[in-house]
Amino acid sequence: MGLTKQYLRYVASAVFGVIGSQKANIAFVTLRGGEKGRYVAVGACEHVFIWDVRKAEKVLILEGKKHEVTYLCPSPDGVHIAVGYEDGGVRIFNLHNGESNISFSGHKSAVSVIRYDALGARLVTGSRDTDVIVWDIINECGLYRLKGHKDAITQILFLESKNLLITSSKDSFVKWWDLDTQHCFKTMVGHRTEVWGMVLLNQESRLLTGSADSELRAWDIQYIEEGKEVGEPQEKKVRTLLENEEEDEEGLDEEPEERILSCKKAGSVLREARDRVVSLVTEPKAKVLACHGLDATLEVFTVLSEKEVQKKMDRKLKKAKKKAKCVRPLSQEEEEDGPEPVVERKLSDEIQKLANIKASSKIRSMDCLLVPNGEIKLALLLQNNTVETYTLKTTEKNPTGTKTSRLTLGGHRTDVRTLAFSSDNIAILSASGETVKVWNRSTLQVIRTMGCEYALCSLFVPGDRQIILGTKSGKIQIFDLASGSLLETTDAHDGALWSMCLSPDQRGIVTGGADKTVKFWDFELIKDQDSGKSKRLTVKHTRTLQLDEDVLCVRYSPDQRLLAVSLLDCTVKIFYTDTLKFFLSLYGHKLPVLCLDISHDSALIGTGSADRNVKIWGLDFGDCHRSMFAHDDSVMFLQFVPKTHLFFTAGKDRKIKQWDADKFEHIQTLEGHHREVWCLAISPNGDHIVSSSHDKSLRLWERTREPIILEEEKEMEREAEFEESLAKGDEPVVPGETKGEAEPAGKKTIETVKAAEQIMEAVELYREESEKLEEHSAACKAAGKEVRALPQPSQKHSNSYIFPSVMYRYVLWVSLILSSVFLFSELEVSLLVLPFPYVSDLLKLFNGYVQQGLEVELVCRCLFFLLSPIIYHFPRVHFGQITSNQMLLSVIDELRTNTIAKVREIRDVLGFNSAGLQFLQREIESKEDVMFFADATDRFEEKKRKRKKRERAVLTIT
Repeated sequence: MGLTKQYLRYVASAVFGVIGSQKANIAFVTLRGGEKGRYVAVGACEHVFIWDVRKAEKVLILEGKKHEVTYLCPSPDGVHIAVGYEDGGVRIFNLHNGESNISFSGHKSAVSVIRYDALGARLVTGSRDTDVIVWDIINECGLYRLKGHKDAITQILFLESKNLLITSSKDSFVKWWDLDTQHCFKTMVGHRTEVWGMVLLNQESRLLTGSADSELRAWDIQYIEEGKEVGEPQEKKVRTLLENEEEDEEGLDEEPEERILSCKKAGSVLREARDRVVSLVTEPKAKVLACHGLDATLEVFTVLSEKEVQKKMDRKLKKAKKKAKCVRPLSQEEEEDGPEPVVERKLSDEIQKLANIKASSKIRSMDCLLVPNGEIKLALLLQNNTVETYTLKTTEKNPTGTKTSRLTLGGHRTDVRTLAFSSDNIAILSASGETVKVWNRSTLQVIRTMGCEYALCSLFVPGDRQIILGTKSGKIQIFDLASGSLLETTDAHDGALWSMCLSPDQRGIVTGGADKTVKFWDFELIKDQDSGKSKRLTVKHTRTLQLDEDVLCVRYSPDQRLLAVSLLDCTVKIFYTDTLKFFLSLYGHKLPVLCLDISHDSALIGTGSADRNVKIWGLDFGDCHRSMFAHDDSVMFLQFVPKTHLFFTAGKDRKIKQWDADKFEHIQTLEGHHREVWCLAISPNGDHIVSSSHDKSLRLWERTREPIILEEEKEMEREAEFEESLAKGDEPVVPGETKGEAEPAGKKTIETVKAAEQIMEAVELYREESEKLEEHSAACKAAGKEVRALPQPSQKHSNSYIFPSVMYRYVLWVSLILSSVFLFSELEVSLLVLPFPYVSDLLKLFNGYVQQGLEVELVCRCLFFLLSPIIYHFPRVHFGQITSNQMLLSVIDELRTNTIAKVREIRDVLGFNSAGLQFLQREIESKEDVMFFADATDRFEEKKRKRKKRERAVLTIT
């Protein structure tokens, strides 16, 4: 038996190069009572970055798990932030320590919008799966799911005064939901296209919606008093509908009878942009409104208060009277008796254009904040991986936006198309369409940023003091790292320079381009006027190999004997380096070969093609050793690990895979990128890999000492596929449940199934140990001996060590573990899928726990869920069997008595503790003469404002 080949695992080390992902929005946050408007939160792939825009520094990272962030919503108190992910999950992070203790899972696709209520106790999420779910944050459970929309949810608003919810969707409808009864009581059909955003103005009395045109529609909300007769005779309703058939039908409801409120169109505000609304945002007090489309222009409006509108109308009336006098002079009697001119109040009198702000690129998302000094702070997330902040002074007559900061240093504006490692494994080179950056691998900080043309390939010059880029225009650019300057630009090819390779003797390079040529270059040191006394590096063209097709990739063999060239005709040609004579032709790919590499011993060559296959060839005879289906899309990059026959491939399917070229086996898959992977680079010692993607991120992977067992890897892949298929399943949580407007918020996942299995296993163990204890007790009594605990644990579950004296607590311990790992809504789903025999045993166990005062709160919640016939209008699956079982009547009766007594006892303890804490607070306040829990920052700012006010008064008097 031969030795088993050992593979070492590569794991994700860091994500860098991304400032803000395009899928998520941007939001202002507050850290530890800091200055408002100083910190912004943005999604960065699966993480959330908190940036200090004043210092342009990353101050906090909220680490995600696997899926990309799609929405951010800070809590009203500013302490937490809710983060929605692409898989439909929601996690709530604490901004003080960056930890997440609460997570929700209910949606089947990406979360598109999140909204807190005013108290921060409820959370509403909307998704692309057309569902709206209301979550209880305090109890950490889902309340209900609202169904009714036919397309993705775009916006959600709370009407706090009436406990109502407004949702908009891409199905062009705006729905109004009564959260007390969980049903939709009104649907607005006044939009002919998708509704992309909406906001509430004038203290929840006006709704402003934005759709796919340049019009912002305003709707007046009028609440109908309870007990008021709002219905009309049926004949009158029909007659009214017939009369209005030819009129504009905007704002018409599906139900003629108005309930709870009425919503009528009040007018519209025209935007300058002609495309759809992307973001429609107000600051918390709804005094400022900002919106933008698909371009780079942000439009800012001010919402006037009722007093300001009245003053404006008085001025208009005064002007109208004056104008009437000028047109026809009236006598004194006519002025007294004649009618006064009437001035109509329009929507433009209430919402006025403040300014237009032109960003440096297309705007992806924005947020605004009104600070106490009257300034508006605006944060823009741009499409080119940039964050910009602006300030706008509302006190000025014609305000203009002032750019205050711009975050650009930590990433590229366009996709990184080429990567390279320095020879000492410390520096990483990344080049994109506008800049080339050099990063420190250990700190992930940018060392140099230099402007360049659109780069397609790159490498470090031996010595790591210069770098060379090949550009899309066919030029070679040489940069000096010490000075960060461009040394030389050489015209190398007439078309794009697709590939570049350093010669093994490190004396020159070879380049291949779209002009069907391969050119050889030697390094030289020359003196000129620019370099002064010292010499500078240049390249000298020595030889040219003319070919029949465009060159896509070139590689030297490590012994510098052969040169491999991939062509547009799907073949790879092998030439002798010294004479440039043809040696071999490798053909077999159906589409062009985009990448290739040669092993360290010059024995194997690997080719990756757009046909999604990777082929391993021998360089001795050009025979194909194996063809492997590698990726689900084009293979973009291939490189061997130094001094091994292992190689990595990167594809457009967002995956990086490692392969063994000797055994032709797939070793592992590195998943993390959320878009196409363009390229990767392996460090010279093979310990690190860096990759770049269309999601603007650079990812660093490092080799660990952990060995890989291929059978386990395949088993893990199969489990992941099963979990993914289970997550996409459309079966209801409760079997046989009828679907309506409201449904349970839970979702059956692999975690809930495993949790149910753990509870069943614990109950079975309890049964086995109980039977053993009964047999042991009977045997002891028959022998006249004292009953003692069994000395050994169950052999079947020997790792649990459950002794009879504490065996009944094991089920409680399992429930505690599940409630700490999962939130209670997932524990509810686990209880739902339990078979009824296990539920009856659970009830008996819960009775014992309550009697002894063990985790009374958790046990009561489980009991309330199992024994209540209807909760939030949803039937419980076990209720009928529990109530019809005569054996459980005594247990339920004992539960009723014991739970009431224990809950009262806990309530008394809490009340006593609360009174004691309040007493201590009063004592400390009276001793120190300060407010114990007052916010010192707010009081300091208040004193500062008062001092400035006094100074202004003194100056005025002077």
